[in-house]
Amino acid sequence: MDIVEACRAFVAVGDYGSFTDGAAVARIPQSVASRRIAALERRFGAQLFNRSTRTVTLTSFGRELLPSAKRLVELAETLEHNAERARLRPFRMAVPIVCNPLQLARLIAAGRCKGLNLDLHAAEPGERAESLRTMEVRAALVAVPPGEGTWRVPLGLAGGIAVQSRALYMESLRPSRADEDARRRRVWLQPEDDVPHIRDPLTRLGAAVGLQPAQVQVANSVAAAAAEALGSTDLLLCSASQAEELDLHWRQIGELTELARGYRLVTGLSEDTQRTHTLSAAEIGRCLGAPEADRSG
Repeated sequence: MDIVEACRAFVAVGDYGSFTDGAAVARIPQSVASRRIAALERRFGAQLFNRSTRTVTLTSFGRELLPSAKRLVELAETLEHNAERARLRPFRMAVPIVCNPLQLARLIAAGRCKGLNLDLHAAEPGERAESLRTMEVRAALVAVPPGEGTWRVPLGLAGGIAVQSRALYMESLRPSRADEDARRRRVWLQPEDDVPHIRDPLTRLGAAVGLQPAQVQVANSVAAAAAEALGSTDLLLCSASQAEELDLHWRQIGELTELARGYRLVTGLSEDTQRTHTLSAAEIGRCLGAPEADRSG
């Protein structure tokens, strides 16, 4: 027997003096109200109502129990209200700026269906780690070497000019004597990729194949980096999905085919870890631009 629901029926019938009216107020069929009150009477071993063909009145036993039943119903309603508020309290999570907005919206919608009201905060790698450390957010998708992460996002070079080859070799950007005075093509990194496990291998490769230091640069924003690639022959380091969003043509880096972003979802408290387990790894992977094979970690 659900004692709260039984007491709810008892209170409604007791207040209205009618099984019909009480059941209507409690939004249950009259037969259900009768069964629940009968179950209470069996549990307590005494009648709660004097029943006749015309009226329903409380017994002395029923009058004694009615105030306690009301308090129990009120407490149950307060508990349900507080539980709903706790369920809908925003769960703040830091995500990369490069995440696809449509996929983020789908992640929020999926979270709500599972009782998690996500409040997503887009930030750069250092800011995400710091906001988690200071508990400004309850969870963060932190940048890690791809071998240490749950999600892996391969990186390549994208430009505004369509080409047939599937790979672009950094050595092809090396300036020759013939075009020494011409503008050298540059490779632009977004702030998201200004982390050691991405920036350092790329700059070392540039030096090894003879690129000038100024040919590998970090832009102030995604938009600034994309503008350089769209408005010139420069190239943007990005994922294939991001290149598609920016209307750029993407190719692998011939000498660095394994260059990739790595991500791991980190929480500050163990209880938050349990809550984030409701999120689908595949849905998060789509936000990051991870290929299907790298979304199930």
